[in-house]
Amino acid sequence: MSKVIDFQTDPSKYRHWRVEYDGDVANLFMDVDEDGGLFDGYQLKLNSYDLGVDIELADVVQRMRFEHPEVKVVVMRSGKDKVFCAGANIRMLGGASHAHKVNFCKFTNETRNTFEAAEADSGQKYIAAVKGACAGGGYELALACNYIMLTNDATSSVALPEVPLLAVLPGTGGLTRVTDKRKVRRDRADVFCSIEEGIKGERAKDWNLVDEVVANSVFDETVAKRAHEFAAASGKASGLKGIELKPLARSFGTDSVTYSLVEVTLDREGGKATILVKGPDAEAPADMDAVVAQGSETYMLRLARELDDAILHLRLNERQIGLVVFTTQGDAELVAAHEALLRDNADHWLANEILQYWKRVLKRIDLTSRSMVALVEHGSCYTGMLAEILWSVDRSYMMLDEFDGDNRPMAAITLTEGNFGQYPMSNDLTRLQTRFLGTPEQVEALKGKIGEPIEADEADALGLVTYILDDIDWEDEVRIFMEERASFSPDAMTGMEANLRFAGPETMETRIFGRLTAWQNWIFQRPNAVGKDGALQRYGTGVRGEYNMERV
Repeated sequence: MSKVIDFQTDPSKYRHWRVEYDGDVANLFMDVDEDGGLFDGYQLKLNSYDLGVDIELADVVQRMRFEHPEVKVVVMRSGKDKVFCAGANIRMLGGASHAHKVNFCKFTNETRNTFEAAEADSGQKYIAAVKGACAGGGYELALACNYIMLTNDATSSVALPEVPLLAVLPGTGGLTRVTDKRKVRRDRADVFCSIEEGIKGERAKDWNLVDEVVANSVFDETVAKRAHEFAAASGKASGLKGIELKPLARSFGTDSVTYSLVEVTLDREGGKATILVKGPDAEAPADMDAVVAQGSETYMLRLARELDDAILHLRLNERQIGLVVFTTQGDAELVAAHEALLRDNADHWLANEILQYWKRVLKRIDLTSRSMVALVEHGSCYTGMLAEILWSVDRSYMMLDEFDGDNRPMAAITLTEGNFGQYPMSNDLTRLQTRFLGTPEQVEALKGKIGEPIEADEADALGLVTYILDDIDWEDEVRIFMEERASFSPDAMTGMEANLRFAGPETMETRIFGRLTAWQNWIFQRPNAVGKDGALQRYGTGVRGEYNMERV
């Protein structure tokens, strides 16, 4: 699959989703266009989905937060009769490259995490109104909602049939959400995940697979009633007016992607991409009214959107790139001022949404299966949310003392209050807490450095960077590291990095992404699933897959 995948869309281009707004309730209909697949060779029957369907869903969820903050409850439902969603399209999975399958699963779960957290982060509660078959990834869509309602009829059920049907796992989050979120008993979960037909009616409620079972004759009426009850009970302010998420300004070159605040330069021969993040191009707005007036052009939101798009572009479209190099340039004080305006007004809906979005973008970096390094060069602006990148990547190198002919301001790192809780990782710790897991007192000591530019010697002493290098050693040491990294096995690097990045407590989120990185990465390459006689290849033929029965 060599087609360039674009993660930017808007409602005028949707083929698979539609939204009907009714005050503080939004009805989100999944109505997949069978002939609207992202690639040729399959039809998206029974509301099954591919990456293109999920790109639209991610856009819907994002616009719900920024363009429709008045919404308190989102009801996710099917636009088709007798089927809620059949999950990921099997023909698509059977024909996709291994890398596409895994990155697809990762993106779909990041999207589910976004609407799953919308109630806590934004006061938007998601209800899954399940009518008809709800299987595999379809049930995972429902699982990520805050409340699941199932109609009680002969055709409606919930199911995770991947193991018996496809020889793969409901590993985009299904297994973990069943046990960790729904807290289904282990033996019942074993039954549920081992049968093709799923579970219906009152048993689904008794096993806690859904929250409510409703007679078919009053289902729509009850869903509407429940949505309005939840909206009335919400503590979110009413009557909020959103901003428009305007199209990103970007251009694609042969070896580059250029945005207004982000530049991506590709060295395909060296297996490297360099992401330059620029500081603000103007002073911080005077107040939140000014931020609202700037809308999606305000620095903090514009940069988050551009960096997010750049990361996704590299993940799916530049899979031979094994090393991502982060650099920044700009005025550190201006970065701090822009971030401080939002933090000081965190009770304002738009300030909150932008800060929550930065949390998600930084998590996207954490979860990207590339080797990553940050270069703290003279003139850099690793401050506040941008300083988080230093502790998201695998290593960091910082310039020490003056460099001959370099007139830029001395390389420095500036901590802000945001580095101590605003942007938690998937393990629910800050990046500094994760970095200093064995010496938590170091995190407390660093709070005394908030607002002070920390130059190389001190940054090294405080443990904020991996190496500091002077003018003599900088070029050679950085080059040697990059060449060495490019020479290692990508498989080994992905496994090593994913294990090292998430020290500390395990959470539902780290368990989900750990399974994506390890279990799915392995199972999606096994012949029992993807071999010519495997279950994914034979699905729909009436012949079951042939399995190598050795346990490994």
